[in-house]
Amino acid sequence: MSGTEANEGCLRARRVVETLKEYHPPLGGRQGLRLDFNENVDGCSPRVLDTLHAMTAETLNKYPERLAGEVAVARTLKVAPEEVLLTNGVDEAIHLLAETYLEPGDEVLIAVPTFSMYEIYALATGATVRTVQANARLEFPSAALLAAITPRTKLICIANPNNPTGALAAREDLLQITQAAPRAAVLIDEAYIHFGGQSVIDQVGKVANLFVSRTFSKAYGLAGFRLGALLGPVEQMKMLRRVASPYNVNGVALECLSAALDDEGYIDQYIAQVFDGRAQLEAFYRAQAIPYWPSQANFVLAYFGEYRQVFVSEMKQRGILVRDRNSDPGCAGTVRITLGNRQQNARLLRELPEVLAAIGFTAQPLPSAAAPEAR
Repeated sequence: MSGTEANEGCLRARRVVETLKEYHPPLGGRQGLRLDFNENVDGCSPRVLDTLHAMTAETLNKYPERLAGEVAVARTLKVAPEEVLLTNGVDEAIHLLAETYLEPGDEVLIAVPTFSMYEIYALATGATVRTVQANARLEFPSAALLAAITPRTKLICIANPNNPTGALAAREDLLQITQAAPRAAVLIDEAYIHFGGQSVIDQVGKVANLFVSRTFSKAYGLAGFRLGALLGPVEQMKMLRRVASPYNVNGVALECLSAALDDEGYIDQYIAQVFDGRAQLEAFYRAQAIPYWPSQANFVLAYFGEYRQVFVSEMKQRGILVRDRNSDPGCAGTVRITLGNRQQNARLLRELPEVLAAIGFTAQPLPSAAAPEAR
């Protein structure tokens, strides 16, 4: 009996799962200054810590209730509570959209490079993913994406600002995409909106197929809580709630949510530090003739070419973690660096010249290869 015949009588995952690519971010061994995952490395608001310290056993021994948190988020974002679904990070929001709207054979459009989980959750449903490559400047490919829409398009995922590029899509382009694909759910992932760009949240409930996601992992410094929010039209949110678990967000995160939302001053001062650090890092790159992509997020992507690996390694040796983005479409030779608070940014800018000297770095021009079309 062949191995294939033997396996026919055994438990097997669905074929789309067996062929699904895996996403394994380098989470292990992250000791040092973490400028690799776009976290708020300054930490969360002190009010959140005060709330944690004041918790009792009752918070832990009862099932979590989302409603109060959804009301608080709705109040902050100026939408109706019925238009808000709290999720286990933005990852779950993407998963719920895929499970709610996709059938095998449907098409999903994704502008790349971008967050990998859009593609993974879409493929897991049996849908077909079509990627639309940004140009060499890694700008949002609005015209190419519009041209790629077909009657089979059922989900479009767009990060704005984008990760890992920091690029923006124009608000009018995003709304044009919702109009061009009325039978598709259009997700605008605003995980980095605190750092740049114009939100489309004011169009939630007005545009029938528009969904917006927000995270508390970036500006709010709550990545460990795995807390996100998905916003959309009331009638569509009813469908999503059918798929979502009623207990998908943990009680500790919910208990701390209002404290995080209410401390606007803390968020504002963190954002101001990111803006300062981003300007300083981009100025350093210009002075060193290192190609980079102007960012509207809390990170900057730059081109280190053949020095990429040794640069990342030397930074780690000095206790600073940065992210190699070489494997992202159109990002060969690049490294992404997150900005922190003023002290952390100052340390980064002190170390960078020493690292470049230590590895014998010479700035290299960007390759001039043309970006591929949609596939």
